Amino acid sequence: MTDAQETASANAAQAPSDDSGPAPIPLLEPREGIPPVTADAEALAEITTAFATGSGPVAVDAERASGYRYGQRAYLIQLRREGAGSALIDPVTCTDLSGLGAALADTEWVLHAATQDLPCLREIGMVPRRLFDTELAGRLAGFPRVGLGAMVENVLGYALEKGHSAVDWSTRPLPEPWLRYAALDVELLVDLRNALEEELERQGKLEWAHEEFAAIVAAPPPPPRKDPWRRTSGMHKVRRRRQMAVVRELWTARDRIAQRRDVSPGKVLTDAAIVEAALAVPADAQALAALPGYGNRMGRKQLEQWQSAVDRAKALPESELPQQGQPLNGPPPPRSWADKDPAAAARLAAARAAVTARAEELNLPQENLLTPDTVRRLCWAPPKEATVEVVGDALRGLGAREWQVAQTADLLTTALSAPAPSA
Repeated sequence: MTDAQETASANAAQAPSDDSGPAPIPLLEPREGIPPVTADAEALAEITTAFATGSGPVAVDAERASGYRYGQRAYLIQLRREGAGSALIDPVTCTDLSGLGAALADTEWVLHAATQDLPCLREIGMVPRRLFDTELAGRLAGFPRVGLGAMVENVLGYALEKGHSAVDWSTRPLPEPWLRYAALDVELLVDLRNALEEELERQGKLEWAHEEFAAIVAAPPPPPRKDPWRRTSGMHKVRRRRQMAVVRELWTARDRIAQRRDVSPGKVLTDAAIVEAALAVPADAQALAALPGYGNRMGRKQLEQWQSAVDRAKALPESELPQQGQPLNGPPPPRSWADKDPAAAARLAAARAAVTARAEELNLPQENLLTPDTVRRLCWAPPKEATVEVVGDALRGLGAREWQVAQTADLLTTALSAPAPSA
């Protein structure tokens, strides 16, 4: 048993307590030192062989360059497995890791917040068939803080240095302190997994976790977001359709430039600047230059390209302007239910209260017991015959897992019968 496992075993009996205890032990160096960065086919083949012949689960992590580069591609992959040690792989030069992924196909992958890393791993050919998500496990176990640093500290008694989490991982060569940080992120991930498995077993929630992990693996890639420009920060200030068209044209122009330059869109033009232009709808580049975000440091050519986008929006016929609000894909916002359908509002209030109470009994977040969207959809369009069996089938149709159905179908059946307020 490793030192980390011994510490985990001692701490697991106290989990998920977040009380102050002995000071955590700083984790300063990987056990075998910082591994060299794998950056060519020959080295990748050696890593693939080593990890294929290792034993037990494999810890996997990925570093992106959010805020610096366009998109969410991976710029460093970290792995650790018993018998193989740790590995750092450069996916910029080793662009196809499908061979490594295939070699680990029958191995359980351990990730922290798996849904954040799976899209960029999928892009380079790494797709797990089985996984253990230590963040999700922490939520199900009732830990109040589920970031990797907090979990390693609270469960294993070690302190991870998190100072490089937001750096530009597209930098080459990567500085040694960053590589040390990256290697340490997978150093104790399997130890954390083992301790959390014991805790979930103790709480009778391990099968729930397995269902959740299987759902993550089975989930298809999300479809492209419709009208992504509507998510511009500050969009709530933009009321008129013509102004919305300005946001759309500026956002689209910015996205095209950011993609071509491979930089984060916010480094090309800020959301705040887009909203300022939309509210003002400037008549020309000179008027645009007077707005916040388009000041003295912006060249004439840049001003003209942004003003061209504004002019395109100004020239659109009314029929081509964006519609107010986003098309609904589901129930209306709950704040409007009392006016639109008082009976549905009563059902929702009863269902929310019941799910909240059950989540508190089980010591886990309400959204992990049942997503708010599932509750809303069920209450807005309930089955005609509200029996436990029928409600359970409705929950399954909305994506609920069997453990969630078992914990909530009965109480939601009761909630769906909540009386509407008298007129």
